[in-house]
Amino acid sequence: MGALKTFPVSTVVEGRRVVVAGGGEAAEAKLRLLAKTAAEVHVFSPHGEPPLLALAAAEGYPVHARWPDAADFAGAALAFIAAEDADRDRALAATARSAGVPVNVVDRPEMCDVLTPAIVDRAPVTIAISTEGAAPVLTSILRARIEAMLTPGLGLLAGVASSLRDRVADLLPPGARRLSFWRRYFTSCEFADAATRGAAEVRRRALRLLEEERGAAPSAGFVWLVGAGPGAADLLTLRARNVLAEADVVVFDSLVDAGVMDVVRRDARRIDVGKRKGRASVTQDQINAILIAEAAAGNRVVRLKAGDPMIYGRAGEEIAALREAGIAHAVVPGITAALGAAAETAMPLTHRRLASTLVFATGHAAPGEEGLDWAQIARSDATVSLYMAKSVAGEVAGQLMANGLSPDTAVGAVENACRPDQRRFYGRLDELAGLAGRGDVSGPVVIFVGPAVAEGDWTGAEAFAPAAVLAA
Repeated sequence: MGALKTFPVSTVVEGRRVVVAGGGEAAEAKLRLLAKTAAEVHVFSPHGEPPLLALAAAEGYPVHARWPDAADFAGAALAFIAAEDADRDRALAATARSAGVPVNVVDRPEMCDVLTPAIVDRAPVTIAISTEGAAPVLTSILRARIEAMLTPGLGLLAGVASSLRDRVADLLPPGARRLSFWRRYFTSCEFADAATRGAAEVRRRALRLLEEERGAAPSAGFVWLVGAGPGAADLLTLRARNVLAEADVVVFDSLVDAGVMDVVRRDARRIDVGKRKGRASVTQDQINAILIAEAAAGNRVVRLKAGDPMIYGRAGEEIAALREAGIAHAVVPGITAALGAAAETAMPLTHRRLASTLVFATGHAAPGEEGLDWAQIARSDATVSLYMAKSVAGEVAGQLMANGLSPDTAVGAVENACRPDQRRFYGRLDELAGLAGRGDVSGPVVIFVGPAVAEGDWTGAEAFAPAAVLAA
């Protein structure tokens, strides 16, 4: 994801002067936008065209039959330059900027301090859409789609909400109960037809809802165990996105991608329980305790894990702890790393001729437990997907060959599946040990073993051992 070239903000223009320099269609378009505001607009143009002059007269904006000078710009909140002549635009922009006024030069983004987004107006609700000047037509398309999604009464709902803020703050404590009221207010079908009911009726219903919430028992907390997928944010399920947008608290691991965390509600608390170098690890018991304590406080909690929570995500232990504590919970599945890596390499995990069985296994057993039953795993009709096995790749290869798999069995591995820094490795089973010694492979790795692996697209894949080792 590229860095933003602009930072979206809203400029206060109520009661402040805004200068529009220009008399043609471009200036008229900006004037129409400003007519929706409470700004004190001044138009400057030696030769204003009739449509612009008519609009200015209708809105009561003074028109000055000259170009503005530094004194005209001084103290203004914004300046829109639309002389439609490059030299004139540049000179006016420089004059405004020297007076300390941010400038928008119409259709000349290289001269702008501020850009004008496409605006969806449901005052006091405003949605601004910008492509940083790269694709104006796209902003228009998006605006039309968003306009169709928003009910006409949205602005009325926001206005009534503003008038109730102090009363809600007095009657409901901050936190879950107050959030519950506002969510019910903005999402209840009682308020869906706000535009036809009018402000008085909406306010009456809101006050009734407030009394209900005031008398209600504290809301019970809830925990979702959510799979973040192998990396890319666009692989999140729709349900996962919805849950992340509702969560009060998100408890996340280090392998969760930053793009996924961008989906989290901005005011949600984030608790990092991932392992980091130089920092003591958070134990599973501690994680369980965090989930229980946050839910017991009435919060909606997301336990966010890379991949799928039910596949090597220790979800079983967390579910057991939540059950024992009487905490309501649910699981939102995610794309596990093996599925993501297989898709990236177009590799069939099952194949009618080559692989009738799919095995998920880990290279590390839990402390105090016996290791894998290699005789059961080493099947010629299976695709074996190994998690967390990079450091023991030599042992894995040795055990599989000792239990009957041919040394020339196809093996592939994917590091950082579904991420921009993804890498692929491919070779034979008797070459897999080379992966363990690669210090340049530090991300999560999934290893695939079996005849169906050869059916994948391993174009550009590296050998398991580094080139220097192969050349030695």
